[in-house]
Amino acid sequence: MPIVSGTSFVYTVKQGDTLYSIATIVGGTVPLLVEANAIYPPVTDPYLIFPGQVLVISKPGTRQVNHIVSNGDTLSRIARRYAASIDLLQGINTHVTNPNLIYQNQILQTPALIYSVERGDTLNKIAQRFGVSLSSLLEANRERPGISPDIIYPGYQLIIPLPTSNNIVVFQPLPGTKIREGQILSGFARAFEGTILYRIIDHNGHIVTEESPIQSAAGAPAYGSFSTPIRFNQQPATRTGELWVYTKSPRDGSMQDLVQIAVTF
Repeated sequence: MPIVSGTSFVYTVKQGDTLYSIATIVGGTVPLLVEANAIYPPVTDPYLIFPGQVLVISKPGTRQVNHIVSNGDTLSRIARRYAASIDLLQGINTHVTNPNLIYQNQILQTPALIYSVERGDTLNKIAQRFGVSLSSLLEANRERPGISPDIIYPGYQLIIPLPTSNNIVVFQPLPGTKIREGQILSGFARAFEGTILYRIIDHNGHIVTEESPIQSAAGAPAYGSFSTPIRFNQQPATRTGELWVYTKSPRDGSMQDLVQIAVTF
């Protein structure tokens, strides 16, 4: 599955920008920028970009998707693009102390991944593969050149929102990827006393990992990072399944903030 490795940036074109100047901002290259955003015929004239267009730029590094704040952006508008809550977006960006005050060119980490389109892909197939709605996928890629519900091009880099709840985001493992015992499960959570839980089931409904606690680095009202090795209590009986990460109510023990991630074994 061609999930883009490295660090990716989501950038809104400004007046006077060129592909070269944009690539220079984060250390990307013009040819990759052209391919990742379909800046070529029949989509557009070669190398032609317009103010307000949203481009994806990737370079080697730790896998992470960053949004470069543009003039007129608000935290609410950015959160909507990534199908996330304002609280969560602020929570994973601890340098944002006031949700009503963000700055042009400020860099925000986002709950998303970048997927490089393969021949034969459709937006519907990609949305199903990653467990997101088609409308969320289109919203994440709003105002991008080369985006269409009907036609996408091999090599085009799509922004895919990660599954989240208001209080939990999982950055590893990524949706649709293969997991194994000992692999790291990590993300951010806002939870009572910092305690969250996870379990893994296969698609026959058999429990692969029994409900297990994870301790995040901070308790509510703060968001804290968490990281733990995945363990299996028994081997899966099917090729596919789901990883559940959630909290339980301290009042009645009911499940809350459930994030479900499709996985393979």
